[in-house]
Amino acid sequence: MNNKKDLNLIKDEWTVEEPNEVLKFLFEKMSDRSKKSVKAMLSRGQVLVNGQSTTQFNDPLKPGDRVEIEKSTSKHHADIRGIEVLHEDDDIIVISKEAGLLSIATDSEDRFTAYRLLSNYLQTINPKTRIFIVHRLDKDTSGVMVFAKNQMVQKKLQDNWSDKAKERTYVALVEGYVGKSGTVTSYLSEDQSFKVHSSKDPKKGKKAITHYAPLNHTRGYTLLRVNLETGRKNQVRVHMSDIGHPVVGDKKYGAKSRIIKRLGLHAHAIALKHPSTGKVMRFEAKVPESLTRMFGKR
Repeated sequence: MNNKKDLNLIKDEWTVEEPNEVLKFLFEKMSDRSKKSVKAMLSRGQVLVNGQSTTQFNDPLKPGDRVEIEKSTSKHHADIRGIEVLHEDDDIIVISKEAGLLSIATDSEDRFTAYRLLSNYLQTINPKTRIFIVHRLDKDTSGVMVFAKNQMVQKKLQDNWSDKAKERTYVALVEGYVGKSGTVTSYLSEDQSFKVHSSKDPKKGKKAITHYAPLNHTRGYTLLRVNLETGRKNQVRVHMSDIGHPVVGDKKYGAKSRIIKRLGLHAHAIALKHPSTGKVMRFEAKVPESLTRMFGKR
């Protein structure tokens, strides 16, 4: 067993009443789950005995021992450059990626991506592990990303992503003063140079709806909470440009300042309907200090 210094929230816990072994005990207590999934939780280090993680199926239990199941796994404490694992279960793995990290490979870069770094790390633990991307973030946008653990889950999520994703909240640092909340609706299309254009003509793109509300102001800048009804490429960036308040650092869509030396956009939260349980789960990535520093303490 290994000591666990920082435990996540506990999902289930029991007190042992008679001598047993870990795996047999779990089979008895979790009879509503498949033996395969119970073994997987044990192998991932989610099982704690008296506050210590174990992966050994035959570890002995004695009366009075406390057995707990973590909501998340020991992998979540991993140090992966540019990535923080927020949640993992049998179906999905949710991360927060840093700005500057590609989501997936491009023609010019296939190693330093969120997909490759996460995949490589997980395969050092279990060589059979595979992950499948569900949605992307721009390279210069930080925040929450969701990966599937198999292709069936990937398809299930992607087929109705707008329905499955109950919340997609961004925090955006934009140029200028935005004094009130609003909504932008337009039709977005991408040209051959990969720039997205906005039009009021339904024939000229896919419908995109963005809601925004000011969180804080300082001279020349506003921090916004942005909620998406649709998930189009560059949607937040284009719509902020549409209202005359481009995202800080976004030269592509009209920004003049780069005061924080990164794009001022962060995917703050996603709430989605879990592909197996149907329950709505919410995942949140802390807003980087670089986006809030200029406003002082809030």
